[in-house]
Amino acid sequence: MPAYIDQLGHVIELPATPRSIVSLVPSITELLYTLQLDDRVTGITKFCIHPESWFRQKTRIGGTKNINTGAIRQLEPDLIIANKEENVKEQVSALAEEFPVFTTDINNLDDALEMIEQIGRITGTAHRASFLVSQITSAFMNLKKRFYNIKTGYLIWRNPYMTVGKDTFIHDMLTRCGLTNVFGDMIRYPAIDTWQLARCELLLLSSEPYPFQQKHVDELQAHLPDTRIMLVDGQMFSWYGSRLLNAPAYFSRLLQSIP
Repeated sequence: MPAYIDQLGHVIELPATPRSIVSLVPSITELLYTLQLDDRVTGITKFCIHPESWFRQKTRIGGTKNINTGAIRQLEPDLIIANKEENVKEQVSALAEEFPVFTTDINNLDDALEMIEQIGRITGTAHRASFLVSQITSAFMNLKKRFYNIKTGYLIWRNPYMTVGKDTFIHDMLTRCGLTNVFGDMIRYPAIDTWQLARCELLLLSSEPYPFQQKHVDELQAHLPDTRIMLVDGQMFSWYGSRLLNAPAYFSRLLQSIP
């Protein structure tokens, strides 16, 4: 029986290539679509908005933090794909008692590329996955850094303001853009006060998970008159599946727009 090791070191045994796959991770759902697994993905979360056709047609099994195990059981999956950060450990562990669960752990681009290769092998789409990895690798190699020391903050939440630390995927994306994360001495997603943002020369407000808008830019600008504040596409900074293929081009446009 083929055995696979997920990114947490768990051994997953599968008697055959999975025919009913449930994805608990929006960015990985999009990856499965790119790998042309339409007929084999049976369940997704309510946050799996890409592709739109899947969002409308596939069975939704709750949210990433609030999984509907009953709906999953009805799908009789032979593979569930989860993520250490995006899903709740206790819920994933409970599912693993009934079904094969492959858990991913993504903190940087290398982790993401490894995950794509692993998903390719486990779903029988290794060739497509390897080709995608080569495309993403090439795209990031061609990403030209415009800045190297601009002090940057990145906000993911409001009330309280929350940013990203050094051990996050978003931090790695900022670094690859040539931006210096002001809060790179912190870990995970710390809450911060407005006065701490005064250290930033550039402040990026993400479109997710909190949907920052222009009114929030204006609100912060009143407190930070010397800081360049911009709205950014959070999916480009935080989705670690096939969307990575388009991220470098987005980053290049973003960097060019910074005075």
